[in-house]
Amino acid sequence: MVRSPEATISEAELRHWKLLEPFHQLLQQSVAQHGLPSTWQDPQRLLTQSQYLSLVLFGLLNPVVRTMRGLCAASGLPRVQEQVCGRTVSLGSFSEAQHVIEPQVLEQVFQDLSVEVQGRRGDPRLAQRAWQVVDSTLWEALPRMAWAQWRRQGTRQQAVRLQVHFHLLEEKPLRALISEGCRCERALWRSQWERGAAYVGDRYFSQDYSLLAELTAQDCHYVLRLRSNTVIEVEQELALSAADRACGVERDAWVRLGARARTRVRVVWVQTPKEMLLLVTNQTPQQLGAELVALLYRHRWTVELFFRWLKCILGQRHWLAESAQGVALQIYLALIGALLLQLYTGRRPNKRQMELLQLYLLGWADAAELAAAMPLSSTKS
Repeated sequence: MVRSPEATISEAELRHWKLLEPFHQLLQQSVAQHGLPSTWQDPQRLLTQSQYLSLVLFGLLNPVVRTMRGLCAASGLPRVQEQVCGRTVSLGSFSEAQHVIEPQVLEQVFQDLSVEVQGRRGDPRLAQRAWQVVDSTLWEALPRMAWAQWRRQGTRQQAVRLQVHFHLLEEKPLRALISEGCRCERALWRSQWERGAAYVGDRYFSQDYSLLAELTAQDCHYVLRLRSNTVIEVEQELALSAADRACGVERDAWVRLGARARTRVRVVWVQTPKEMLLLVTNQTPQQLGAELVALLYRHRWTVELFFRWLKCILGQRHWLAESAQGVALQIYLALIGALLLQLYTGRRPNKRQMELLQLYLLGWADAAELAAAMPLSSTKS
């Protein structure tokens, strides 16, 4: 039976909540660094910043409550007050709090938590650099969220964009930027460049050839896909090894891109079962063999799987806030929740494991059954 948002919730359905402890610790550190706005120090404000954020995070990860009304109803339970929010929260206080919290506070918590998470290691040959997959995803916004306008093609559309830098080997998000859907992905990427970083991206990021020269000037390393109709002038063919050919590499060469042939880069042609991939890089064959170029781009799909997990497994589909500031807070909390689960279990739970974890949180599965299906990280209990 489907539960209505206003239905009564029992304490038994909300017990065993332990994932908030590391969040509280990191939030305190972030507040100490950024300071607490004066509005939260007003004695007339009963709801604290930590209580509001904890309640939203509780709603994002708990399998029972998913709506603002459900969260406010759950806040009246003694156990929830003890472990999450400290007091009963009214709809008005919950709705107003989103406007007086700076997303930078959660951004710092997200980055600190990302450092703590030690994901699994992939091919050691790719470990010489911390390769970051750059990509973004869209969430459909409500019609009244006019600030999130995406495009006007037929019916007016609103969308929220999340762009992440995703650690390719450890499979965890490193940085995130939240904006309205109409923002250019390349412009967002450029605003987050780090000198000396290593990036992997899809063909959208390589459409502006001037970016490739700018990346090299920043001492950045990159492997990007080119469009199939890219104008290429081959300057020097490079020899292929047996390992290169086994990975589907058909050609490797130094080339110049564009009709004006100004940008000199290296292009690797990789044949897949569906199509020919044109991969551009500024790495020499000695720095990164053609086989590893192909392998890096193949691993780019880890970020797509992360987005799918965030939307389908974690269930980040319902907006608890509608302002740009409130939406940013909610998405940051969803990313923090994903990292907390990865920190707690040592991996991102799949659908069956997530269901078992939720049954554990509900009290229907014990720790032994949880550990048998999903061994917990040795650093967390």
